[in-house]
Amino acid sequence: MVGLTNESLYSRGLDVIPGGVNSPVRAFRSVGGTPYFVARGEGARVWDVEGVEFLDYVQSYGASILGHAHPAVIGAVRDAATLGTTFGAPTEGEVRLAEELCARVPGMDQVRLVSSGTEAAMSALRLARGVTGRPKVVKFAGHYHGHSDALLASGGSGVADQGLSGSAGVTAGAVADTVVVPWNRVPELDEDVAVVCVEPVAANMGLVPARDGFLAELRAACDRVGALLLFDEVITGFRVDRGGATAMFDVRPDVWCFGKVIGGGLPVGAFGASAEIMSNLAPLGDVYQAGTLSGNPLATAAGLAVLRELTPDAYEQLIATASALADGLASAFGEAGVAAQVPRVGPLVGLFFGSEQPQDYDDAKRSVDGGHYPRWFHGMLSRGIALAPGPYEVMFPSLAHTDADIARTVEAAAEVAADIAAATERAAQEELS
Repeated sequence: MVGLTNESLYSRGLDVIPGGVNSPVRAFRSVGGTPYFVARGEGARVWDVEGVEFLDYVQSYGASILGHAHPAVIGAVRDAATLGTTFGAPTEGEVRLAEELCARVPGMDQVRLVSSGTEAAMSALRLARGVTGRPKVVKFAGHYHGHSDALLASGGSGVADQGLSGSAGVTAGAVADTVVVPWNRVPELDEDVAVVCVEPVAANMGLVPARDGFLAELRAACDRVGALLLFDEVITGFRVDRGGATAMFDVRPDVWCFGKVIGGGLPVGAFGASAEIMSNLAPLGDVYQAGTLSGNPLATAAGLAVLRELTPDAYEQLIATASALADGLASAFGEAGVAAQVPRVGPLVGLFFGSEQPQDYDDAKRSVDGGHYPRWFHGMLSRGIALAPGPYEVMFPSLAHTDADIARTVEAAAEVAADIAAATERAAQEELS
């Protein structure tokens, strides 16, 4: 459309959508400026409505592990769409996707497909309470499990990006049985705890890995009191390993949540467990959960197409790409004299400004409060590199990112790091004068 701009679309959006966007971090509130509106994507790149090209490390926050508009995914969705887009009845595709998920994850016998990661976590929480007959839920500060009331307390990512610790509209009663504890410290559990919810790799407060042995210790703590352990693998599932974090860390939870990768860029989620635990779900048991669009045929077709591409060689490539990115960024900051940490877990890459790698949410917040991220974000964006518009997110290199893309990113990072160093020096001089 002639004359279409990011500014004009944002202005129109503000009239009809709260904040002009449909997920808060997209509004650029934590970095400033006007959001770019994506017109199309291909591989590692997106183009905005003004025709500007960006090398994209958002990749739909990890959903597009193959890159944008991968031919296998587009073909699968096109073929499925010609047969109908939704039926409210069982289809072959949902059985095939469930079979594939269960075959990959050790100990997971059955899954229930839903339409989002939030819905998966909300449903898994209800299942855990129903199975154990216990009320309490333990979660870690800075871990994000979607926006259901009971799990929103002290959430990371988009919640933290908005400067919120929770949300208005969540009653005291809704979180009365939610216990929030520090990450990387094993909590004291009692026999009222139904489930401990954890991101096995904390990736919604920046990237803060579990310390060595922590997940195994958490497994043992749950076992001592008969609580269930839930791995929220909406980010890590089928990205860090063929079998997700369970395979990567050799620690088996009781319940899993998935999203992003398993839908190939379409709305999807899933939660799973042993057949014994899942038998408590309706129609077999008395824990109710339902969804009109659950097992949507387009989403299952896209998810199956993606999983077929995720071979052992693909994971080796993802890790090699992420390693090159992390090492290159660390070198760029080091050469510029900017204190920064670039953690990497498998194919996930994070960034913190400061001399120490954060170990929990309080550490991560101190890094963010230093205020360097907006300058970093806009400096990279002006050089054609799209990162998440919030300091608590991670970078998602995809299978579409090439060595040349990484080299270009590191070159841009060196320039922006030099700008940050100069700005820091100016601020220090002004403070002295």
